[in-house]
Amino acid sequence: MSTYREDCLICGRPLVYSETAQKASCYVCGTLQSTNAICEEGHYVCDSCHAEEGLLSITQHASQTQSRDPILIATEMMKEPAINMHGPEHHYLVAAALLAAYKNSGGRLDWTKSLRNAWQRARQVPGGICGLWGSCGAGIGTGVFVSVITGATPLSESEWSLANQVTSRSLAVIAANGGPRCCKRNTYLALTEAVAFVREHFGIIMERPERVTCQFDHRNKQCRLEKCLYSLFNGER
Repeated sequence: MSTYREDCLICGRPLVYSETAQKASCYVCGTLQSTNAICEEGHYVCDSCHAEEGLLSITQHASQTQSRDPILIATEMMKEPAINMHGPEHHYLVAAALLAAYKNSGGRLDWTKSLRNAWQRARQVPGGICGLWGSCGAGIGTGVFVSVITGATPLSESEWSLANQVTSRSLAVIAANGGPRCCKRNTYLALTEAVAFVREHFGIIMERPERVTCQFDHRNKQCRLEKCLYSLFNGER
């Protein structure tokens, strides 16, 4: 759709966030929707158009990988041109990377059904909710993953609890690291927490690298650089 992968996908200009949602027509599909984010030039791209290409790329990669490491899987997904620096595609990316690593690590599931359910649920999580709702979509993606592998519904007991537990743990570590937004950083934080959670509660041991170094900092205008946990120049890591 565009060569721009950060800020406005149409012109590359910064997005302007408003506290109050306003009506705008998507520049790509023309649909009139409510949004809190319009670029400086007045362009708006809806979540579906923003993420559509990326969702297909994520599904393809998740279905082909043999890796047991969800962080490695996620990193390879995020390298794909279809994945923007920020955006709602990361919500599904987290769940899909975890499902793939879980399956490859011996976890039992109906792959096609599980991935389809993750797609349908995660794509309903709006972009920008980290700041507007106070619940990062990457953290919610871990809850989507656990709800899928346990078959949780709103009427479940232990399954309902587990899905909410992993989400709350993921959101806690994301919140502790502070803002501003970074979909890459929050993806790594959520996945790291989920790997530990799955080992504790399901006995499935997924792999994870000893060190995670971000490869996307040059694309993020709001990057915290050496203050980020995953920066190459963070001496505490």
